[in-house]
Amino acid sequence: MTGKKIETLSAAENAPKAVGPYSLAVKIGGLVFTAGQLGLDASTGTIVEGGIQAQTEKALQNVSAVLKAAGTDLSHVVKTTVFLQNMGDFSAMNEVYARFFKENPPARSAVEVAALPKGGLIEIEVVAGLD
Repeated sequence: MTGKKIETLSAAENAPKAVGPYSLAVKIGGLVFTAGQLGLDASTGTIVEGGIQAQTEKALQNVSAVLKAAGTDLSHVVKTTVFLQNMGDFSAMNEVYARFFKENPPARSAVEVAALPKGGLIEIEVVAGLD
């Protein structure tokens, strides 16, 4: 991608700090790629209580905060990837997810993983446009 400027986002208001050596988001060529967001409370750095639905809501709020800091929002999301610790949580996650993407929902993949950082039940990453 020669000639394309890459910008990294290391912090975002109302979003948790990275739990490792990575950027919260990277902007290039009119797109924003976010790191996965857990259901972490930004002020405490701990997973929110209340199970999959509470963690899904918080993860999407965190994604929204990262996108805002990058200059875009959830309405510009074109692709999401949802990582679930237990695929049995899919329906409950989907109920919350649908509230965030009411119109023109993005393409989505959902996969079950063996474990997530900090014992999370869900992690969500997105690709969004800047326009």
